[in-house]
Amino acid sequence: MNHILAINEQLPIRPELSPAYDPWDPIVSLQRYGRHTLTSVEMTVSNLCNMRCEHCAVGDTLVLAEPAKIPLDQMLRRLDEVEHLETISITGGEPSFSESTVRNYMVPLLRYARSRGIRSQINSNVTLDYKRYEQMAPYLDVMHISFNYTTADDFHQVGFARSGHSVSRDTAVRLYERMMDNARRLSEAGVLVSAESMINYRTHHKIAEIHQLIIEMGCQRHEVHPMYPSSFAANLPMLSREEMRAAIERLLDARDKSVWMLFGTLPFFRCSSNPEERALLARLAAEPNVTVRNDPDGRNRLNVNMFTGDVFVTDFSDVPAFGNVKNDRLDDVFDRWLDGSLARSIDCHCPAAGCCGPNLLVKDMYYRGENFLSRQAILD
Repeated sequence: MNHILAINEQLPIRPELSPAYDPWDPIVSLQRYGRHTLTSVEMTVSNLCNMRCEHCAVGDTLVLAEPAKIPLDQMLRRLDEVEHLETISITGGEPSFSESTVRNYMVPLLRYARSRGIRSQINSNVTLDYKRYEQMAPYLDVMHISFNYTTADDFHQVGFARSGHSVSRDTAVRLYERMMDNARRLSEAGVLVSAESMINYRTHHKIAEIHQLIIEMGCQRHEVHPMYPSSFAANLPMLSREEMRAAIERLLDARDKSVWMLFGTLPFFRCSSNPEERALLARLAAEPNVTVRNDPDGRNRLNVNMFTGDVFVTDFSDVPAFGNVKNDRLDDVFDRWLDGSLARSIDCHCPAAGCCGPNLLVKDMYYRGENFLSRQAILD
């Protein structure tokens, strides 16, 4: 830990990530530049994973062996070209599943981000040996983990639901305990560990218990998103907006107010005719250490598949690629997306509410046929 802190002391001083400073939120760049602008690039570096969660948004892409990735230098050149780049994210699969991917791709990408003064995030289940993550900790800003459990048995049931083979309870318990220990150690090493919980049919009645465990793990942020059944998880039961609202109210009643709570991809908007939904948004805005992040995908972020070079609006939708880093500048790909009819259909911005409207998943799930461009905020 001392070695990590010593390295961090030599790095450029940047604003601390906090409820007042979240560069992943597209409202920041929209307000700064007057239009949606590419400020965030996500890279899928692995389709390997040691788990098979029932809710996994990219489960259809997971494999047992994967092809070679595009050269790192090619990706770094494309990142260099992004004029207003502020954040990068690294995702998978489990991105750190392969030691060579950590050493040859992830650490260099994180070092690049730190040297350029931009923020970085890894999406991981942190169930592997701590040494895997220790290599990255000196250069990493946010370790984003998924945590939807109250017991090791929950973890066993949910985390290996789609394995296709039996995984022993003892194996699951070891991984569960390692995940919790790794989260604590990373926090102690100066990494912001952000535990994401999904509000779904399994968690909505016990979200407050999950929150308490996340606090005990030492996580500095609890990130909460409703789950939208899509792709690999398309057949899971869907909650009503009322059930989601009730779960969030329970969580707000029970939460530790000293810990940053970040909500995202909510299906609630200040232009709603439902007064209970507007009241929830008003409460979220008034609560200390609570933020509601607009969805970055297609607003200020693109995803690059590091195997093919294809560039997508998101890593888990059926929207086709808009370009390829072998041939295209990322700023040009982003402009191509913004000029299309699909982007225009959700190009909704309400300055009064600080809201960018629903993303494609939310609109399709709960507001099919609704024209948000004709609605106005009701500020009670």
